[in-house]
Amino acid sequence: MSELKQQTEQKMLKSLESLKNELGKIRTGRAQPSILDHVMVEYYGSMVPLNQVANVTLIDARTVGVQPWEKPMGAKIEKAIRDCDLGLNPASQGELIRVPMPPLTEERRKELIKVVKAEGENGKVSIRNLRRDANNALKEALKNKEISEDDERRAQDEIQKLTDKSVAEVDKLLAEKEKELLQI
Repeated sequence: MSELKQQTEQKMLKSLESLKNELGKIRTGRAQPSILDHVMVEYYGSMVPLNQVANVTLIDARTVGVQPWEKPMGAKIEKAIRDCDLGLNPASQGELIRVPMPPLTEERRKELIKVVKAEGENGKVSIRNLRRDANNALKEALKNKEISEDDERRAQDEIQKLTDKSVAEVDKLLAEKEKELLQI
């Protein structure tokens, strides 16, 4: 039983980490090097993540700098950043590519908040699915007479507490991200 609880807790923590990563990709008015993590660049015929062909750094609060490791990659990197769904417009300055973060309009902020809420809901659904799987495993153990009804009830209560804690953490992450998006 404690093994099942530990496994469920680990999976819930992984769900929270995944949500944090997804929320990190949603841009705010501030520049963050991680915003370009999912940009893929063509490199000798195969698509690779941007951070494998260039150094991504923060120049200032509103500008990300991309320094290609090979000179000919500059144009391909610029095109990849322009073509990604982030609405960014990179500008080349010698070997350095500057990616300024445009200020967010009120309309764009509201759209991003909807995206944040959808990501949060996906996180909650995955956590609830983990709870369901754990409860099904407990019922199976009870059916096979591996645990008593009291043990099953106690374990279900513990798993519910884990679920409530994880959902509260999701709500906290969403509130932080919304606050960050609404800052001007």
